Amino acid sequence: MVNLQERPSAITKITNLQEKLHYELCGMYDAESRFLEAQKMMVQCTTNKQLQSLIETHIRETEQQIRNLEQVFSAMGQQPKRINSDVAAAFVNEGQRCLLLTSDNPSLLDFTLAGALAKVENFEVISYQGLITGAEHIKQKEVVKLLQQNLQQEQQTAQKIEQHIPQLLQEAMSTTTSRK
Repeated sequence: MVNLQERPSAITKITNLQEKLHYELCGMYDAESRFLEAQKMMVQCTTNKQLQSLIETHIRETEQQIRNLEQVFSAMGQQPKRINSDVAAAFVNEGQRCLLLTSDNPSLLDFTLAGALAKVENFEVISYQGLITGAEHIKQKEVVKLLQQNLQQEQQTAQKIEQHIPQLLQEAMSTTTSRK
């Protein structure tokens, strides 16, 4: 449980919707930055060419999404700022652990990577939907537009990963049963 008495002095209490949106944007800015670094590591680990291509494409999209978030901050008259996203940190930590645990079987590793990516993409989709709702309520049309661009990319990536998972599962199953 978080003790509000112990919160960092850099974070002030949230008293209105604009401050809430700004706080959540700072968390998303941190999350996208963490996920970008994780994807750069993942692309080096995968052996599946389709998955590798998908991750490489999404790295470029994530870089653009970070730039979009920087434009969002600018449109709101704020400087880009990262506030630790515990959820993003947990996704990255779990993904790294699973990579280590499956590293001896490339097909299982690729399946694990795809599962980790799917979790992240679905988290990002729901996060951007919430940010868009917040921006709409405070009448930030430019912010909504930029966030919708990010949301659309995340939805497309999630769909591509989910379509690819059955093939990766088949490959992982064939290698794990042949190793028994």
